Amino acid sequence: MESASGKVFRYHEETKHHFHRYARSAGSLDWRNQPDPFRVYAGAARFALPLLREDPRAGCMALYDRADTPAQAADAGTLGAFFELSLGLSAWKTAGGSRWSLRMNPSSGNLHPTEAHLVWPGAADLPAGVYHYHPFHHMLERRMALPEALGIEIGKALGSGAFMVGVSSIFWRESWKYGERAFRYCLLDAGHALAALSFSAALLGWRVTALNGLTDEAVAALLGFDRTAWPELAEEHPELLCAVHPADTEAPRGLPPAIIAAFPEVPIAGSPNPLSGRAVNWEIIYEAAAATRKTTDGGLEAGPLPDRPFIDAPHPALSAAAVIRRRRSATAYHAGKGIDREVFFGILDKTLPRRACAPFDLGAAKPSVDLLLFVHQVMGLEPGLYYLLRTTDDPAPMAALASPDLPWTPACTHLPLYLLRSGDFRNTAAKVSCHQDIAGDGVFSLGMIAEFRKAVAADPHIYRRLFWESGMIGQVLYLEAEAAGIRGTGIGCYFDDAVHGLLGMADDRRQSLYHFTAGVPVEDRRLGSLPPYGHLEAARRAGSV
Repeated sequence: MESASGKVFRYHEETKHHFHRYARSAGSLDWRNQPDPFRVYAGAARFALPLLREDPRAGCMALYDRADTPAQAADAGTLGAFFELSLGLSAWKTAGGSRWSLRMNPSSGNLHPTEAHLVWPGAADLPAGVYHYHPFHHMLERRMALPEALGIEIGKALGSGAFMVGVSSIFWRESWKYGERAFRYCLLDAGHALAALSFSAALLGWRVTALNGLTDEAVAALLGFDRTAWPELAEEHPELLCAVHPADTEAPRGLPPAIIAAFPEVPIAGSPNPLSGRAVNWEIIYEAAAATRKTTDGGLEAGPLPDRPFIDAPHPALSAAAVIRRRRSATAYHAGKGIDREVFFGILDKTLPRRACAPFDLGAAKPSVDLLLFVHQVMGLEPGLYYLLRTTDDPAPMAALASPDLPWTPACTHLPLYLLRSGDFRNTAAKVSCHQDIAGDGVFSLGMIAEFRKAVAADPHIYRRLFWESGMIGQVLYLEAEAAGIRGTGIGCYFDDAVHGLLGMADDRRQSLYHFTAGVPVEDRRLGSLPPYGHLEAARRAGSV
């Protein structure tokens, strides 16, 4: 009988892209069957959240360092800001007769498999309950009305001013387009969402902390998933439940068993909408999802993070909220345009885990992902292949796994950045990223190299968390690119083993899990843009929402 870790390793190998073949997908898109990007719970009570009249004025460093941001009271107003600046709509794009929404959090193919849920102890302007966040209407749908006594117990367990937020995945939204590789993309999107929530919380003086002590079964019970009648292949799979609390306080890593046991006794409300007329079952995805479930309490301690200062880098003129709202995915870059090395170093610096700094102090697991960089157009820095150590300051362990002829030459006195090979890697970067020019035309591109075989063999659930960490790094890079006046794009299509070959790695002790590129964008002037919530403001004035 195949072990859980064996199923995970098989999934990962079978879903690799290769030069001679791509991972299996539908091959063509059935646009009439495209999944609905918005989940609705019909029949659930609805609570409108206010939109921000004025954004927080804090600068970009407030995204990471919360020291100078006082904690705001948790109520319906601040909840509205929390969700608006993390998972809300950022704009509508138009072209010809088509219109589609963009969100603060990115998603592979703009398909948005990630859903968010709120476990709220109760406040004067919002009763205790379990809610689903609906980004189109910027509202909460109440799936469980919690008894007052249970809300009080939750408040005691979490601490004053705290609540819980959870993210889940709907695999069919991604597999409709990407087939069996979609499970990877759902996990990356969950990581982007977790970082987006952490950044938004930081602007309110809050911190997001992973409740690692909970099993997936417990999270499903707390969010009501175990008692929901799901449409075919439209179920939500729990990813992670987190505490959101004042940044100057600590949060528990779990909940008392009596609280978890009380939830199945609470009536559930709301019927989830079908997403497609016909869903296709990519069985290998659901097999991998089952193999990576968190089935045991506790564990997954992140350990202490380094107390490292931020390096001195140019400060962007934009506010943190403006950067969040401006985030987009580029589709093409102006080849040959670059940035200064100090700006580049500042971008890389934000990806390093730090104590008491968002988003990596979320504590989902210990840092396990480094960056393999293709540097193309950084003024004052030699083009070439570089490696940024995020998991240690010592290059020796990674050097022992790589080709012995790589020199590992220090490239920055303030960062664990090493030059592996100098030269023009633009064509190589594009080639290993599925022949996509955008990986070679920009300022830089990269692959995220994760500790893999040993970690996943010890606990298959770590597979999810490695992708979450990669998605969180991607969210940092998106915002830092915008702050630097350029633009980023996540890349899920790459030739896995060809990337490993650049380092001389012949086994799966390390694996590349995500690619990213940044550069000076070519704007598509055929696209129009509309405000994110013009439809909502008109509907609320008319009293129809």
